[in-house]
Amino acid sequence: MTAENQQALTVCIDTIESSYEYMLAYAAQGREKENTGGDGPGIRGYLENLDAAVGILPEVLGTHVPAEAGESQLGVTAFLGVLERDSSSARRAIQLVLSLPQISSRVVDNLNASAHVRTLLTDMFLADEALKSLQATVE
Repeated sequence: MTAENQQALTVCIDTIESSYEYMLAYAAQGREKENTGGDGPGIRGYLENLDAAVGILPEVLGTHVPAEAGESQLGVTAFLGVLERDSSSARRAIQLVLSLPQISSRVVDNLNASAHVRTLLTDMFLADEALKSLQATVE
């Protein structure tokens, strides 16, 4: 795995995690309308970053499957297909929220609770840990 591939994965996972954490905080604020003025990107910016990171996650993770992993490579590759399907579902939910003229805390709270988003987070962490384990065994 190249340093560039590792950096891309780290940025992707960090973006997804920080976006989700922001979404949790935003949901707790009880906003009826999004705050478009002020410091930082706001909820829409975080959701746009989340959408982009989720969109490339399967590809970025796929670059980390060690060719010398043998039979384990097949299992990881098959699971990446599941992650791709789940990321597509999560993106559709994220894009629905982004299409709204106003993003309330209630909408974000429901997005946070969405099985699609939660499944994607679990898939991401499982795939990341599996790839770390494989990488350690082939080095």
